[in-house]
Amino acid sequence: MSDEPQQPSGEHEPRGWAPRDPAGHGTAGASAGPGGGPGGEGGSPERPGQPKRTKRTKRTKRTGWRRAVPTWRMVLGAVLFVAVLLIGGFIAGYELVDIPPANVSATAQSNVYLYKDGSVIARSGEVNRENVKLAQVPLTVQRAVLAAEDRDFYSERAVDLKAMARAAFNTLTGKGKQGGSTITQQYVKNYYLGQEQTVVRKAKEFFIAVKLNREESKDQIFEGYLNTSYFGRNAYGIQAAAQAYYSKDIGEITTAEGAYLASLLNAPSAYDIVVHPQNKAAALGRWNYVLDGMVKEKWLGPAERAAMKFPVPGKVKPSTGLSGQRGYIVQAVEDYLTGNDVIDEDTLATGGYRITTTLEKKKQDALVKAVDDNVMSHTSPDRKADRNVRVGGASIDPGSGRVVAMYGGVDYTKQYVNNATRRDYQVGSTFKPFVFTSAVANRSTTQDGRRITPNTIYDGTNKRMVQGPDGPTGYAPANEDDISYGPITVSTATDKSVNAVYAQMAEDVGPGKVKQTAIDLGLPKNTPDLTAYPSNALGVATASVLDMTEAYATLANHGRHGAYVLVDRITKDGEDLELPDGGHTEQAVSREAADTTTSILQSVVESGTGTAAQAAGRPAAGKTGTAEEDKAAWFAGYTPDLTTVIAVMGQDPETGVQKPLYGALGLARINGGGVPAQTWAQYTEAALRSTTATDFDLELENGAEEPAPPTGEETNPQDTGTPSENTSSTPPSTPGSTPPGSPTTPGSSEPGTGGTDTGSPSDGTTNNGGAQNGGGDNGGGDNGGPRGGENGGEEGAGGGGNDGREGSAFLPGTLGTPAPRQ
Repeated sequence: MSDEPQQPSGEHEPRGWAPRDPAGHGTAGASAGPGGGPGGEGGSPERPGQPKRTKRTKRTKRTGWRRAVPTWRMVLGAVLFVAVLLIGGFIAGYELVDIPPANVSATAQSNVYLYKDGSVIARSGEVNRENVKLAQVPLTVQRAVLAAEDRDFYSERAVDLKAMARAAFNTLTGKGKQGGSTITQQYVKNYYLGQEQTVVRKAKEFFIAVKLNREESKDQIFEGYLNTSYFGRNAYGIQAAAQAYYSKDIGEITTAEGAYLASLLNAPSAYDIVVHPQNKAAALGRWNYVLDGMVKEKWLGPAERAAMKFPVPGKVKPSTGLSGQRGYIVQAVEDYLTGNDVIDEDTLATGGYRITTTLEKKKQDALVKAVDDNVMSHTSPDRKADRNVRVGGASIDPGSGRVVAMYGGVDYTKQYVNNATRRDYQVGSTFKPFVFTSAVANRSTTQDGRRITPNTIYDGTNKRMVQGPDGPTGYAPANEDDISYGPITVSTATDKSVNAVYAQMAEDVGPGKVKQTAIDLGLPKNTPDLTAYPSNALGVATASVLDMTEAYATLANHGRHGAYVLVDRITKDGEDLELPDGGHTEQAVSREAADTTTSILQSVVESGTGTAAQAAGRPAAGKTGTAEEDKAAWFAGYTPDLTTVIAVMGQDPETGVQKPLYGALGLARINGGGVPAQTWAQYTEAALRSTTATDFDLELENGAEEPAPPTGEETNPQDTGTPSENTSSTPPSTPGSTPPGSPTTPGSSEPGTGGTDTGSPSDGTTNNGGAQNGGGDNGGGDNGGPRGGENGGEEGAGGGGNDGREGSAFLPGTLGTPAPRQ
């Protein structure tokens, strides 16, 4: 034990520290130096074990680029400020935004569609809605909707911030508009707010959804969502949708049907495969996505899923207010507005829009009358083939691109597919002008180096093998009725629509260039079967009537192209919506290319397969076309002022299957130079009756006006006999390697008969198509009128007799290589 005196407990001085008052602590103070510390007089006492205090240095000022970098204090302060701001904003928003009463827009208004002059075409938009309880909706159908729209609905919060952020990012980065809303948010938008895309609406939707999620159960929200969502066909709510698509109550809907209805929520009208058959693949993909999602969530067994077949919906049951042409026009206008991103489908369906179209009532009425006079009035309930007849027509002002008339079908309430806009019938030989235009535009030459002009000589031998740079391509198309023409000019081959010539020309130009020219003229890039093969020259692509009208309008406008315009103005509550720039055009092909094409198409009307178009009484250019197996017949033509395309199509009204037109309208066959050209002529004459006729102002390519050398054989086509079984209408994937050679001699038959199986070569009766009175040039092409006439009967069907009465003609037997007819 230490001999030093102990301090009372708890009163030890800290080690190494001098007492504050040395004098009051005995010897402790005496040990200090004279100055009160070991350092001497005036010094501070040293503290054992403690480092000496150093003088604080002044902080160096930040200079240069470092001044722009925030310090950690600044960053922390900013984060705290934003956090406080967000929390405060959330609290304020939650307190200030109340759940409003149901939006009056939940009851959709009518949209009004007007002609150019302001007269009413149609009104649409009457609400079709019938609310049901959630318990009335089969559980599998409920789950199908959840699988399609929001699989975590019953476990998630009212809003999905991650999904909203992802959607905003994708939209801002150009990946398209992305959905980031939960079912709760969608219901709030449908029932309480509106469809407008604004920040204010989105903020309200956020807070209302949060409040609603606290005040209503998930079942109540889901029930409201099912009753307010739009499914297309003017059906609001799942009960109305069940009736619109399957003609049954929602309680009777199967799982497969429910999955299709759920698919419609993503794109209501686009996935309606009855109205848009070309979208079936996309609709089927969405349907599979829904069912696969149900399997993934264990709402559906894999075996049951595998056994399901796609449930094709029923026919459209439109309002009688859309009868006649009105429904077709409304559908085309809606497709135009949504396709050009003027307005989305859901917003348009809420109604209240006033839409002024470019359609002119006088021309619209003239087109309807022309179709009725030349086609529909000749149908009979006693002829089975007549029930398959469909007609599509479109007319465009080539200078402005404005659609002035459209014919979609006999009646929208009876035939609901718009025949003017559908893309599922081959265009036939109306595609051939695009091949020639491409040849001139690209300064193309034949395989032996001759420049392609209207006077260039080609071999028109039937089933002639197309020759490529490396030899035979394996593609040898047949001419109409297997007629061989021998050496023939391009102009004459256009008049007679010779397949052999144009298939070779497409190869000479380059099938890829031909395809691009067609797109430049106005055909959509995604036109079905628009491929880079020589067979495209024969018109295997399935562009719509409106597509072809736009492309021919480009030729009429000297090669300048602009997208067609169907809407002049759209307003709601006095506010105008922005429309695409309808006045913009650009030179798609050279003027020489377009005008030289016009010159040879004038010859088609003057002396080729389109002579029926002369009845318009104006300078005209045009081309006939007939699809494979006579399933469609086309005439595409134009004057300097107006471009119009007419197509007659065959379709079974029950199954929707395309049908040949044999026997329809009391005719053996319908071809482009008959009924379509006659309809075109009557409409064009009436539409332009009050205007002065003008001639074409053409600038032709060099060599286009030079006289053609004599061919010796072009006026004596011969029958080739039975076609070879070695040829194919589909080009092989790789061209043949055999070098080009002379075409094989066509099979022979009685010379001068003018067609196959015609009997006597000189009789000229209604059955034989003799060369003198109806065969050869007069009865073997598109120019034969549908009920006889001076030129003798049907396309390739033989003559119509000396007196021009209706010829019965022959039905086709075994033809040559399968190919679209001219």
